[in-house]
Amino acid sequence: MALFLIVIYIGALSFIFCYSFIQIHLVYNYRKACKKVCENKDTKGKENAFPMVTVQLPIYNELYVVKRLVDTVANLDYPVDKLEIQVLDDSTDDTVDVVKECVEKWQTKGIDIKQIRRINRAGFKAGALQEGLRSAKGDYIAIFDADFVPHTDFLKRTIPKFDSDKVGVVQTRWGHLNKDYSMLTKLQAFGLDAHFSVEQKGRNEGGYFINFNGTAGVWRKECIEDAGGWQSDTLTEDLDLSYRAQLKGWQFKFLEEVNAPAELPAEMNALKSQQYRWTKGAAETAKKNLGKVLRSELPFSTKLHACFHLMNSFIFVCVLLTALVSIPLLIMKNQYQFQYAYIFDIASIFLFGLLSLGIYYWSSLSRDYTRLSCRMRIFLARFPLFLCISMGLSLHNTIAVIEGYIGRKTPFVRTPKLNVNQSSDSWKENIYVIKKINPLSFLEALLAAYFTFGVVLSFHFKDFYLLLFHTFLAFGFASVAYYSIKHTKMA
Repeated sequence: MALFLIVIYIGALSFIFCYSFIQIHLVYNYRKACKKVCENKDTKGKENAFPMVTVQLPIYNELYVVKRLVDTVANLDYPVDKLEIQVLDDSTDDTVDVVKECVEKWQTKGIDIKQIRRINRAGFKAGALQEGLRSAKGDYIAIFDADFVPHTDFLKRTIPKFDSDKVGVVQTRWGHLNKDYSMLTKLQAFGLDAHFSVEQKGRNEGGYFINFNGTAGVWRKECIEDAGGWQSDTLTEDLDLSYRAQLKGWQFKFLEEVNAPAELPAEMNALKSQQYRWTKGAAETAKKNLGKVLRSELPFSTKLHACFHLMNSFIFVCVLLTALVSIPLLIMKNQYQFQYAYIFDIASIFLFGLLSLGIYYWSSLSRDYTRLSCRMRIFLARFPLFLCISMGLSLHNTIAVIEGYIGRKTPFVRTPKLNVNQSSDSWKENIYVIKKINPLSFLEALLAAYFTFGVVLSFHFKDFYLLLFHTFLAFGFASVAYYSIKHTKMA
């Protein structure tokens, strides 16, 4: 049994260690990209230089945000005769009537906008996008999810970036409408900002595969069709199509300087819903495409980064496994003649991982916080909490990852949009918020107690190798369980 636990412990830590090295390499690429001299060229060409664009708005029961979305997109600064808007409406509630009213209003103002309805939700979001693509007039397809509010100049800043026939996608950075709503939204923004700076820009700079993020980006229609179109066999149809397209030789561009504001999940269960879809979908996409990447003639460095990109959700499995076996190993080390006690020196990998992640997230703050004191304050306030919540979500996300790897199919579960931007806004009357406590929350509470026991053992044995690790885990699981239950009761 001891040997079995050791193998799990070392194996999981080894993946975390390698993942940390990849993140450090992305930081290096990101900083190299930031040092390059950027030419301040005006990308807003004359109107007759712009091609036909179709904007697709895939929605499903978005009663609280759909009007804002449609009105914003209808006001995009782009030649009216070269703009088509498709509201891909799979809704089954009063959202249908709201969309109908909005569409009719903008049609009377000369906007080419349509409400496209389907008989069923076959393929969910991917199915809706593919259905719209069949009748799309545009050579380029811009996509916005329901909670996005793109700036009026979005198309005029992105379309000119298709400056080569090989460019298939231009992806922009996500902004945040409700970043300061609560500590939960601040932590999400903290994590997403790192993805949309260090990770996306770092990969793009190194010539590695990046991904379309499902929204706030523009596709060349030819690229979608050449890659096989939107497919619904994974929950992350965006990541899947991104890899199929890049394996076909299409190039992707990431624009850090262009952002499209969106709403962050303001309650824990909505965040869990989003995390479930992202982590399970990533596992499904890895299962579908990783073999193709490895068998391709891509450079080794591109394959290596693609492996860790596709398997990034596996980090939650490794964190959870390491955490679960660490307490039995701690007991065996201190109560029995444990001949493998030296393996606890390997726990220093956890500290290396912390340092690597610290550098990763510190680097992402440089764009928004130029003053060192301000950046330090934000980092110290949010980085430890971000790690705790991420660890606290590891059980929930591990289940999603395992389901993805074993091929268990589940529906595309949308993230409830709450339309809360200020601290005074409330979601209590929101009809989409989950109103039933998930039993998994009680298991998360038990894990909080389990890792609190680990903290107690550290002091009992006066063995503090894993004290910080167990403290983060105990606080993280307790926080996730508490807010999951609290936010359900508030609904």
